[in-house]
Amino acid sequence: MTDLLSGIRVLDLTNVLAGPYCAYQLALLGADVIKVEAPQGGDLARQLGGSPELNRAGMGASFLAQNAGKRSVVLDLKKEAERERFLDLVASADALVENFRPGVMGRLGLGYEALKAVRPNLVYCAISGFGQTGPMRDNPAYDQIIQGLSGIMSITGTPETAPLRVGYPVADTLGGLVGAFAIVSALVRQKTSGEGAFLDVSMLECTLSALGWPVSNYLTAGVDPKPMGNENMTAAPSGAFRTGDGLLNIAANKQEQFVTLCRLIERPELASDPRFAERETRKRNRAALKIEIEGALANGPAAAWEEKLNRAGVPAGRVLTIPQVLAEPQVLERQMIRAFDGVADMERPLTVLRGGFMVDGTAPLPASPPPALGEHMDEVFAGLSPRAKTKALT
Repeated sequence: MTDLLSGIRVLDLTNVLAGPYCAYQLALLGADVIKVEAPQGGDLARQLGGSPELNRAGMGASFLAQNAGKRSVVLDLKKEAERERFLDLVASADALVENFRPGVMGRLGLGYEALKAVRPNLVYCAISGFGQTGPMRDNPAYDQIIQGLSGIMSITGTPETAPLRVGYPVADTLGGLVGAFAIVSALVRQKTSGEGAFLDVSMLECTLSALGWPVSNYLTAGVDPKPMGNENMTAAPSGAFRTGDGLLNIAANKQEQFVTLCRLIERPELASDPRFAERETRKRNRAALKIEIEGALANGPAAAWEEKLNRAGVPAGRVLTIPQVLAEPQVLERQMIRAFDGVADMERPLTVLRGGFMVDGTAPLPASPPPALGEHMDEVFAGLSPRAKTKALT
């Protein structure tokens, strides 16, 4: 954990993925993130994951992935007395993030305008599938729904296998990252001008925005994006190639990189072959070029080719599994994981991932393990200052 957001309190009313991932980034930056959960089971992710035992204990692997460094309280916001306690908490907060369907907080009497009466400069972030307005605003949205609607699935896979879902919840994750970025930006204005903000984050829009290149090719160049498997539409050779023992990604996107690649695989004549001599001719003849390159790469293992090509300035990387990448020296040296002992009676330490950045050369690791449901009720509410309680009444 870093101190970039030290002194900032964030209320996390979110469930499952996009919202919790958003708030997790803020916790890693040093914010005091208080997870406000329903007493009947809390965040649904507490029951999700590959370990039935952890699911039954309310500490599912899906929950553990993105809730370290937070504190947990339980409040039943359908009860008036509990809503009053929640407003006391809002009075002490700088930001709030929720990912209910549009209108849910308003029906509870806890919408943005109501909370502004308690905390006028509150930064309120609402993450939803489609945003707070529009004809789809009330539709339920899960990651796969957004992947399909956004166009991601239409360009994922090969012409024979597409459309395919990306293998992890990319739309949820993008929604969380955009939410965190928006909250931090709004906090800057809050601290400089005293203004709060209402942030309306749409997972569909976050995902569509991230499709910048294929969308631009359609809107600007009139090219309808198509699935190309592991190939790169902008260059060749650029994709995944078979070697003597596995796949190797090679991105020889520049002319000098292609010439170097041909020399290193001992096929220098390919660089002057009329089919492959220029970028556009290589793109038109990418299938034939791939056959030639793979024939040469078959003479060695992927790891050896990776080292040889990178040393010469040709971008290359093995295609790894999750266990393999977690064991990579690069990942280990930069402290991508934090281990905690004694979490949920687990027999081995719990390890969680940090965010994808360093601060002043230090890895922002979470300071505490994911909380048990309601673990911090006493300390959070005992710690509310008289100033916060006064604000709640004005």
